[in-house]
Amino acid sequence: MKTVIVAACALIDADGRILLAQRPEGKSLAGFWEFPGGKVENGETLEDTLIRELSEELGITVKKECLAPLTFASHGYEDFYLLMPLYVCRRWTGTPVGVEGQALKWVKPVRLRDYKMPPADEPLIPHLMELTA
Repeated sequence: MKTVIVAACALIDADGRILLAQRPEGKSLAGFWEFPGGKVENGETLEDTLIRELSEELGITVKKECLAPLTFASHGYEDFYLLMPLYVCRRWTGTPVGVEGQALKWVKPVRLRDYKMPPADEPLIPHLMELTA
């Protein structure tokens, strides 16, 4: 089974809220809410992937020094195995917007379970709740 590495980021604002992005129509798991990020391309570090993806998806600039690894999740989907490192970022330049038309929501950690998330994202919630408690 193929392993896919997807780097994800929990952007945390000054009020302790975490940004969720809704997967757009036409993508697998459309309508689900997830932490922004994306597939690691050949030759990229996890941090490089997040800097690129957060710029492309949200229109923000993130510096490598502002990305802190928190934990990871793994999940076996039908046709691939997902390994997803989760980083935390509290400092960026710009205001996040859904560049690809995706909806965005700032959510208190205790409310994360109110949003339908991909199976791989769900185990990350307790780590974020503990971090922001």
